[in-house]
Amino acid sequence: MLSNILTVFTKELTDSLRDRRTIFGALFYPLLGPVLMVVLISVIVRVSSDQSEQNLELPVIGAEHAPNLIAFLEQNRVNVLPGPADPEAQVQAGDLDVVIVIPAGFGDDLAAGRPATVQVIFDDSRQSASVPVGRTFDLLNGYSRQIGVLRLVARGVSPVVLEAIAIEEIDLATPQSQAALFINILPYFMIFSIFIGGTGVTIDATAGERERGTLEPLVINPVARWELVAGKLGVTLVFTLQAVLETLLGFGLMINFLPLAELPVQLSLSVESLAGIFLISLPMMVLAAALQFIIATFTRSFREAQNYLSLLPLIPALPGMFLAFVPFKPELWTMLIPTFGQQLLINQFMRGEAVAPINALVASAVTLGTGAALVVVAVRLFSREQVLFSK
Repeated sequence: MLSNILTVFTKELTDSLRDRRTIFGALFYPLLGPVLMVVLISVIVRVSSDQSEQNLELPVIGAEHAPNLIAFLEQNRVNVLPGPADPEAQVQAGDLDVVIVIPAGFGDDLAAGRPATVQVIFDDSRQSASVPVGRTFDLLNGYSRQIGVLRLVARGVSPVVLEAIAIEEIDLATPQSQAALFINILPYFMIFSIFIGGTGVTIDATAGERERGTLEPLVINPVARWELVAGKLGVTLVFTLQAVLETLLGFGLMINFLPLAELPVQLSLSVESLAGIFLISLPMMVLAAALQFIIATFTRSFREAQNYLSLLPLIPALPGMFLAFVPFKPELWTMLIPTFGQQLLINQFMRGEAVAPINALVASAVTLGTGAALVVVAVRLFSREQVLFSK
């Protein structure tokens, strides 16, 4: 029995290694995640560094109404520019990031001790303007605090009276958890590698062999159908395993060895975390391989199998995408959802948090059980004579 499975496995592996497209896809696709993260980090670092270190170009309408405020801004690396005629249109069009409007009564309100109004025009939906907008608000708040302190001192009142509560910040965030933007995309790319890494060999071993006419001579050999399925699934698992290892290695090298000192947060990924992510991904590999085999066997042609399997990663990856916007706490009930529990655990490993052993065991058992059930379905589907013919 083991000899038959090994023979089928060797045959399928040899055929796959001869296909250059399969080898190229297996080596290239797993690197998409690490490469995209490098590009993302490079862009963020460059944009943030440029906008933070350079003088702020700040258009001001009504600058003549607040000469002291303008002087304060200029002392804090702000180049005050004349304001446009239609600031709302300029900001909405993206031509300007932020515009300040100082009404004519600003000086009178300030002199009378009343709150003086300053309008800040910006578009909160434009992420590229977040740095200059944030700097503008920080400067205005700083000037407001400075005027408030001077008013209290002029009246013989200590500014300490304004501090009714002394707040001590105790931040429990780990260096990894602070980098939530980068952390939350890793489960998605892990799912992508697991559910796309072995698709090439799976399609070739099912729909591909049926189109080439080599499947019928294969099944007439004295080998049980389940042994054929086991051998073919073994090759799929090998390529899936390679894709996962390549993805983890790429992220590990990128996070731990690239010069990321200019990032506002510190990224790190220990060997223990990488090992934990790999182990927690193993049950998903079995599920993915079986599901790919079922879909590829049921399709009518090689092209149809490609179309269906190219969309397959989107289904299990959707929960991982929601994690970036709607955080879920890793509770026991969430571990009962195949692949979703693993994505929560991968997120914990990336954040440097302790993973509850019971959660890991339940998530692995549920996903592995689902994968085993799908393997049984694949064997029964492959045992039908219709599998030899295009439907």
